[in-house]
Amino acid sequence: MSILALVMIIFAYLLGSVSSAVLICRVCQLPDPRLQGSKNPGATNVLRVGGKWAAIGVLLCDILKGMIPVWASYFLGISPLMLGFIGVAACLGHIYPIFFHFKGGKGVATAVGTMAPIGFDLTGMVMATWLVTFVFSRYSSLAAIVTSLLAPFYTWMVKPQYTIPVAMLSCLIIFRHYHNIKRLIDGSEPKIKSPNSSQSDL
Repeated sequence: MSILALVMIIFAYLLGSVSSAVLICRVCQLPDPRLQGSKNPGATNVLRVGGKWAAIGVLLCDILKGMIPVWASYFLGISPLMLGFIGVAACLGHIYPIFFHFKGGKGVATAVGTMAPIGFDLTGMVMATWLVTFVFSRYSSLAAIVTSLLAPFYTWMVKPQYTIPVAMLSCLIIFRHYHNIKRLIDGSEPKIKSPNSSQSDL
């Protein structure tokens, strides 16, 4: 591993550790998403406690947290495998943020951001899969899990050299959703129905 790759891994983790949900809610004088709803600092929970504009802001910031370090590393000529580690570092920062007592979100939006530099065709397929699964199931968690399972296959079709890095990200996202998987299996996972309902998040 080169010094440059190591620096970018550290940068990605630190950038990922900046909790967009918590900061935007503070700026907008909204309830702390870690204490309200599902208590997950992600875009879906912010939608519940603060409305669509705050949620859109969180979603965009979380995507950028993954996109910026991976895209910068891509232009710096870092190898595809190391790009995978950098992407994972950004997601780990979001999930276990050092600035917020290691209590973060699920990492889905940040993972999408890390895939964006690979190509907008891949990003489009990933987002379309999430949207279609969510529309038909009304489960945000199921949409994230299905998308994570299919993302490595999509990558193999578009740019196979990035299949392993994307598979690494997918494994991380699926692991982060293990509680949701248990609830989906036993039928206790709630669907997204209204802004005031309790549900799982991105």
